[in-house]
Amino acid sequence: MVKMTVDAMGDHCPIPVVKTKKALGKLQGAGQIEVLVDNETAMKNVMKMAKSSGASAESEKISDREYKVMITVEEKNAAVSESDQKGQTAGKESRAQAEGGGKEAGESDHNPAAENGSNSSAQGMNKVQLSSAGCATCIGTVVAVSSDKMGSGNDELGAVLMKSFFFAETQLPDKILFYNGGAKLTVEGSDCLEDIRILEKEGVEILTCGTCLDFYGLKEKLAVGAVTNMYTIAEILQNAVSVVSP
Repeated sequence: MVKMTVDAMGDHCPIPVVKTKKALGKLQGAGQIEVLVDNETAMKNVMKMAKSSGASAESEKISDREYKVMITVEEKNAAVSESDQKGQTAGKESRAQAEGGGKEAGESDHNPAAENGSNSSAQGMNKVQLSSAGCATCIGTVVAVSSDKMGSGNDELGAVLMKSFFFAETQLPDKILFYNGGAKLTVEGSDCLEDIRILEKEGVEILTCGTCLDFYGLKEKLAVGAVTNMYTIAEILQNAVSVVSP
């Protein structure tokens, strides 16, 4: 039986869960994963995710700042996990065909008609149907990032949450747009840089507003993706099937 250890000590939510989920994906058969975290909330979140995946999980409090979760994956559960992974791969391949004018089956449903209050028969239409209806320019999911912080209230917390967002981005979008303060995330010295580079390697197009980089004096420090303009940003947002703003 394969045994793995996930050290998530000191990691902020949802990083312990994401690390554990990635470890589960690496198992080729039955196995055990030992997860180390430093707080009870993280322990409970890891337990919940593991059980929802069909694995069994037991927890142990070692000290006030150290908890251990032991996850056991049986052979039958491993087979289910492998099937899910193939489904995710198929989803990525279908996203790659978006700009070719068509989407393959397997991607998530989207209901633009319902969002606009329409009661037409377009309700429940997914990306395949959108394309066949003549939306050759439709883009799947676009993430629009307008700040280097996530949410409002505390800037330090907002920076931590933004880094966690990119680390936790397992459902790959087609494109990520960075503008205004968000342009600070794609340059040298950004805490999010490595996670954004990983997303780019997975096929996500990374685009940063050139005017914004100029405004902050960062154009020469761009370290991932390409420079774009507001015309292109507006066009992408208008043609996006779904827009996510962290």
